[in-house]
Amino acid sequence: MADASSAEGTYLNTSLRDRTIRKLNLRIVLFCFICFIVNYLDRVNIGFAALHMNDDIGLTPYMFGLGAGIFFIGYLAFEIPSNMILHKVGPRIWIARIMVTWGLVSCAMAFVQGPTSFYILRFLLGVAEAGFAPGVLLYLTYWFPAKERGRATALFMTATVLSIVVGAPISGWLIDAGEGLFGLHGWQAMFILEGLPAALLGIITFFYLVDSPAKDTRWLAPDERAWLLGQLAQDQKNIKADARHSLREIFSDVRVWLLTLVYMFNGIAVYGVIMWLPQIVKSVGLSTVQAGFVSAIPFVFATAGLVVISRSSDRTGERKVHTAISGLFGGLFLAASALVPNPYVGLVLLCFCAFFLWSYLGVFWTLPTQFLTGAAAAGGLAAINGFAQIGGFAGPYIVGWVKTATNSFSLALLTLAVFPIIAFFLCMSLKANRD
Repeated sequence: MADASSAEGTYLNTSLRDRTIRKLNLRIVLFCFICFIVNYLDRVNIGFAALHMNDDIGLTPYMFGLGAGIFFIGYLAFEIPSNMILHKVGPRIWIARIMVTWGLVSCAMAFVQGPTSFYILRFLLGVAEAGFAPGVLLYLTYWFPAKERGRATALFMTATVLSIVVGAPISGWLIDAGEGLFGLHGWQAMFILEGLPAALLGIITFFYLVDSPAKDTRWLAPDERAWLLGQLAQDQKNIKADARHSLREIFSDVRVWLLTLVYMFNGIAVYGVIMWLPQIVKSVGLSTVQAGFVSAIPFVFATAGLVVISRSSDRTGERKVHTAISGLFGGLFLAASALVPNPYVGLVLLCFCAFFLWSYLGVFWTLPTQFLTGAAAAGGLAAINGFAQIGGFAGPYIVGWVKTATNSFSLALLTLAVFPIIAFFLCMSLKANRD
């Protein structure tokens, strides 16, 4: 009888867990996922605009690479302050503010006149977006127990690739279909039509999000809310005694800086590919719309990689090796895609690269929360994400610089491939626990 009673209790707990997590995914992750799709599209649609914008306003490959990357300087400068404000005023208000601001700046990108205004608006867009991604990652820690966090994070980060899967064809189509709309060039119409949804979603965010489970959560049943609060409280008890709790402590923790380098080196390859892929694809003789569709193909594989790797990581509770291996194979396949002479074989290899290289995004963010809590979690996630954005600047810049110097995209991609391979060795040197 005792065994039967125990089995029944386990079943009830599993059922309660499944119901609660399902509601969290539908209410929180899905909404944040939609917002992140818009966020990432507004960040990277410059790669599609460049197909015509560069000639219209007189940008060289070097100028475009610099402007595409300068976004991340503004992002870096305001990342930590933004996340600390979010921790104090609450996610609902601050995330809404971020979205409205970046939406308006993204619309303003339609009116750049030359290199100077291009640099200024890209910098301001980085300032406006600062804090969104780490803010949502912090927000997920308020709602998801540690054992569920890897999959929730991966679902959220999947938006980074789905935004390109969906956005690449749409951006290419808007550039063609929007030509002459309201007297604007197609790329100008694209910036406006893709920037407005961010501002509208920001207003919705203010009324939709709930700051934490301790607040009004009428969409959770009493037993679901009690289970969730109990799991989150247990997570806090399980954090080791050496966990960092204050903002000051994070800057003396070598693990924070090691993770920053891992994320930065992977980001060099990720953003170098994202910002230049439409131009690389179009260089083989495709139209703007065709380049949009073909550019989306690797990111279908990236989406699959995020799901597969995060599920494997959640099932085993292992985080470090999953993160490291993803970067290693991503770098190796990126190098292989640059070395093959056939562009179609290169695209296939780039798809394998995307499967691995992007998959680290879901698992990586479970590592810092193993030893960061409270204000340190808010500041630590922002510090890692913020300082690592130097990679977002460096990646596009490296491609532009190498392309200008050698007139070769292959050498540029080969250069990018070195960085995630280095990240593999850095990540493997980290001391990390299983969940």
